[in-house]
Amino acid sequence: MKMSSKTLNVLKNYANINQGIFFKKGKTLKTVSSHKNILAEATIEEDIPADFGVYDLNNFLSVVSLDKDNPSFEFDAKHVVVVGKKGRSRIKYRFCDPTMIVLPPEKNFVMPAAEIKCLLSSEDFDWILKSSSALSSPHIAIQSDGVTVDVVSFNGQDDSAHTDALQIDKGNGNKYKMVFKTENISKILPGNYEVSISSKGVSHFKNKDTTLQYWISTETGSNFEANDDG
Repeated sequence: MKMSSKTLNVLKNYANINQGIFFKKGKTLKTVSSHKNILAEATIEEDIPADFGVYDLNNFLSVVSLDKDNPSFEFDAKHVVVVGKKGRSRIKYRFCDPTMIVLPPEKNFVMPAAEIKCLLSSEDFDWILKSSSALSSPHIAIQSDGVTVDVVSFNGQDDSAHTDALQIDKGNGNKYKMVFKTENISKILPGNYEVSISSKGVSHFKNKDTTLQYWISTETGSNFEANDDG
């Protein structure tokens, strides 16, 4: 088995969410953060032939990157064997026990009904992350006064802090402010996203161009007020 660059990019992203990962047989890669407030899932090209755990995903990816010509993978009862150097190198990387990893739920997550839906382009996504970094903003919100929809970088504990509001859509009369930690949003792989947010405290970021998707919890300070006319 070989891994495509797309799959390796997903794994690099997952390493920012959870130190370890448990690979399941099949084409689905899942991970969850240690606080279980970020869940990520992707369907990949490869068919993983065996269940196995990796305790330190960054270390595993470093081993894989030793061979720039895309090594292949073989499996025995206790190891994934990274075969490189045109077959001359065989690195036996030992599986870890799944109890050593924070595991995502076995069942597919069912998203509550979402009152808020919007599109977040890769350019706007990049802008808000850059502005939140420049302003040292620990929070990002998707909010509306009923007239416009903005994505905002701000500090929820300091009203005097610098802010940035980027308009991304027209409002529909509903007024809301859905708050996220910047550190959580920054773990999303850059791209174009369809965003759905439920007032019950969870959001769904679905990449429009790949199979990658994330569910991220909203934070204290979030609120939603429906338009009485609709």
